[in-house]
Amino acid sequence: MGLLPPYLDPALPVADRVADLLGRMTLPEKVGQMLQLNAKEGVRHLVEELHAGSILHASPERVLEAAALTEKTRLRIPLLVAEDCIHGHSFWEGATIYPTQLGMAATWDTDLVERIARATAVEVAATGVHWTFSPVLCITRDLRWGRVSETFGEDPHLIGELGSAMVRGYQGEGLSDPTAILACAKHFAGYSETQGGRDASEADISRRKLRSWFLPPFERVAKEGCRTFMLGYQSMDGVPITVNDWLLGEVLRGEWGYTGTLVTDWDNVGRMVWEQKIYADYAQASAAAVRAGNDMVMTTSKFFDGAQESVAEGALTEAEIDAAVRRILTLKFELGLFENPRHPDAARQAEFIGSAAHAELNLEAARRSLVLLTNDGTLPLAGGLEAEEPGSLTAHGGGRARATASGPRTVAVVGPNAYDAQTQLGDWAGSSGQADWLPDGQPRAMIRTVLDGFRDRVPADWTVAYAPGARILGVGPDPEGEFFPDGQPRPEVVVPAEPDPALIGEAVAAAEAADHVVAVVGDRIELIGEGKSTATLELVGDQVALLDALAATGKPLVVVVISSKPLVLPPSALRAAAIVYAANPGMLGGTAVAELLLGLIEPTGRLPLSFARHAGQQPTYYNQVRGQHGTRYADLTQSPAFAFGEGLSYTTVTYSALELLTAVVEPTETVRARVTLTNSGSRPALETLQVYVSDTVTSVTWAEKELKAYEQVALAPGESRQVDLELPVAACTLVDARGRRVVEPGRFELLVGPSSRDEALLRAEFTVKG
Repeated sequence: MGLLPPYLDPALPVADRVADLLGRMTLPEKVGQMLQLNAKEGVRHLVEELHAGSILHASPERVLEAAALTEKTRLRIPLLVAEDCIHGHSFWEGATIYPTQLGMAATWDTDLVERIARATAVEVAATGVHWTFSPVLCITRDLRWGRVSETFGEDPHLIGELGSAMVRGYQGEGLSDPTAILACAKHFAGYSETQGGRDASEADISRRKLRSWFLPPFERVAKEGCRTFMLGYQSMDGVPITVNDWLLGEVLRGEWGYTGTLVTDWDNVGRMVWEQKIYADYAQASAAAVRAGNDMVMTTSKFFDGAQESVAEGALTEAEIDAAVRRILTLKFELGLFENPRHPDAARQAEFIGSAAHAELNLEAARRSLVLLTNDGTLPLAGGLEAEEPGSLTAHGGGRARATASGPRTVAVVGPNAYDAQTQLGDWAGSSGQADWLPDGQPRAMIRTVLDGFRDRVPADWTVAYAPGARILGVGPDPEGEFFPDGQPRPEVVVPAEPDPALIGEAVAAAEAADHVVAVVGDRIELIGEGKSTATLELVGDQVALLDALAATGKPLVVVVISSKPLVLPPSALRAAAIVYAANPGMLGGTAVAELLLGLIEPTGRLPLSFARHAGQQPTYYNQVRGQHGTRYADLTQSPAFAFGEGLSYTTVTYSALELLTAVVEPTETVRARVTLTNSGSRPALETLQVYVSDTVTSVTWAEKELKAYEQVALAPGESRQVDLELPVAACTLVDARGRRVVEPGRFELLVGPSSRDEALLRAEFTVKG
């Protein structure tokens, strides 16, 4: 029996194993390692002829088939299996589907987000998948953009905190951990700075603006050890991100010293030929992509011939390809795939996927993600449930409850999203269209809609009535044709539903016969995701007509919004007794909503982004740069309907006595302050204390205020607590005209309160010495 080649010797250093293997590979094998290909149409061709280094969107059966085929190849280089496990193991039947990233962001809880990512990794790793394309670090700017639900909202600091937590959860104790999966920060960078909200449009953004707000979350997760970055679709100043030497070379690889692996987004290399049209053919595009530092090329199968052609023509050297392949092989060795390819493990799947412990975590996440936007005192519903003992209902949603003695009540649960199980899950979740092996979505038995939640949670002598009341939309063929130029199918286009008097009449009758009315409205998967940006933000279909009719009954109306993004709500909703924003709350979101409305849990969610009053406000975010004329349009307000950081409790928390302990500080020192929080109500609270900074005079135009820190403070009924605050002066930076991030000496304001609204914040001045 011959000796094993050095690359198969686990005792050798990784660098030596990589060098040995690289020296044994042919040019086609090297180029193939750089390919990440779609397994939808089969895997044999990808493995045997294209030597693919990675596959994605592989059904469970194809993951097994690809592994068996790889074992028969000449060098037996294991595949990296990748999937969009965005908020749970998206396309595995029976996996735990959590609230979307936007829902997670409403918790403002890094520990909870890290636990979600860790639980997701455990489920994902058991299925032979090694790599998730998450977290999304894009900053929501224009709410019309189709991918708002995938983000952590509009603030760079909050995004960096939550994104880093997700990276820690996915990658666990390190890549040698068999439950670790590769995290992927995306979409690097500026992808969400769209024109007119149109997905993947030119990002009209300066390098200074990138450094100011869009790059910091990525730099944060790079330092956290995020092993892969995905590049955005868009171009910037005329240069596609895929070949942007300044962003990839000078900043990422140079200034940050990032040594991780870069993957393009879907067909980025091909798009430079057929869509952006900056290269005449695939040989030119492939050479440019390699020279710019791309490692893995997603779904551009013509890269295989294009890269080899460019080498043959002398436009690209094999050494340049070696650099990319070296990073890919390093990942595979560090994951230990040559010793243990981490194939699907049926025993671990049975133990962990959809487990009771993960369901409990999922319910906790859903409870914490709900944001109470308005409440005239109707909530919690009178005569609902109350705690068995005072204060036992923690702000985290724990505690048991019993029925009060007020007697039987009737709740009318109406609206198109009240009983739509798959819509509740949002994008990247089974029936959302990216995978074809779950045509009916996730198992219905695992999902609790709002209607289910009320039926499960109301007292035995209550009645729950239901009427859909409205339809949102239908779909029709895209007039531009069935397929995009690259062969991908075009999604069908939305046809808004017309008001249906019979459906509305049924809902009105249910409302008139009820004591409480809960209307669940929002959007659907046809209005969410890549290539599905919307021209408007209003409720689609006959939902506004339904809300108007329900409001006219005079019955207490609670509006629950299950949607991928903040929507423009009509006056009938804004004047309702209460509004709850639920984002897409995951499998157990309906249970959480019912518990919140019935008073079984406390509202603790806070908005990670602002709600517009009308679509013309776009972009809507709190930290806009100073300088515009006036604070309103001539015809409408610029004030958001609901601002970043807002969210109510079932009690009253007041802020007082903000005291600055360090009025004058050096740039290397720490600002210290304290503030008193008081819960003057009869229910517990988990208050998200927010700390903003305003640099009062700046050498360049800058944001009026920026979130710099936050803390979640638990307060028992009647409790008053003094909270100590510490903020490094080094966090009080701006990016100057030369593109340098600096702290400029001078006067600053420390702003402390429950949201970003000016009128909600206490202020204290401090000075940074110069």
